[in-house]
Amino acid sequence: MNGYELLENESMANHCTFKAGGIASRVYKVFSIEGLENVLNICLEEGVKPLIFGNGSNILVSDKGISTPVIIIDKGFDNIKVEGNIIKAEAGAMLSAISHKALENGLTGVEFASGIPGTVGGAVVMNAGAYGGEMVDVVKEVDVIVLDNTKSLNTNSLIRKTLTNKDMDFSYRHSRAMDEEMIIVGVTLELTPGEKEEISFKMNDFNSRRRDKQPLEFPSAGSTFKRPEGYFAGKLIMDSGLAGTSVGGAMVSPKHCGFIVNNGNATATDIYELIKNVQSTVKERFDVVLEPEVKLIGEF
Repeated sequence: MNGYELLENESMANHCTFKAGGIASRVYKVFSIEGLENVLNICLEEGVKPLIFGNGSNILVSDKGISTPVIIIDKGFDNIKVEGNIIKAEAGAMLSAISHKALENGLTGVEFASGIPGTVGGAVVMNAGAYGGEMVDVVKEVDVIVLDNTKSLNTNSLIRKTLTNKDMDFSYRHSRAMDEEMIIVGVTLELTPGEKEEISFKMNDFNSRRRDKQPLEFPSAGSTFKRPEGYFAGKLIMDSGLAGTSVGGAMVSPKHCGFIVNNGNATATDIYELIKNVQSTVKERFDVVLEPEVKLIGEF
């Protein structure tokens, strides 16, 4: 298998939490660092830059599909090791699994991430956060592969680096990985020893609040919009009278207006059109620009 599996003409609805999206001509599921490097070298030899996905919990792929190769780093690339108060995880490890591993070892600091449905690699890329915590608070180091396009197309074009927290240039829903040709392959988290009972209580509390306030029964990509400075996106959308507004199978969740959900067979176009509708209405009502937190891929 060379450390990867190739899926041709694959629906991206199978790989995104929105459960919508078009066809990708090639999807590579990688199960090891060797598999990732093998696929990256295939792409380099072809002169194409691949798209890197984790659990697909923050993306929307156009119904028109994408010809760019997609690399998925999730199951099989998800080992987690605990060394004292340090957790080392491969990029495909789910945040929920890391949070439970921290609990098992009496480590506190990552409870906020226990209900985020994404991989640690994807979470670091966008500095994911919830309930007052962000990845910047717990990341010690990040192992990356940098694509060096100045070299000949061979294995020397893949440069392995370890970057510190400061190197990653974290800010709200942003990291250096968004701006440069780098792929996260591993993350080292530095946590604090704590009481298991208290850690468990925090995790249960956060997850209970999430279930009570978020439309987890429907496919979505979590919070659709970034938090505008001085406001809350969900409240602006609710106060604009948009709760329950639909385009095709896409709907503004009445339970939490910050979420656009797939209410039943929504297309990526339905979701995109509803995003634009929400943006224009909130801009007209409150003169606030809502910036999508969801990454749009392909032609819309």
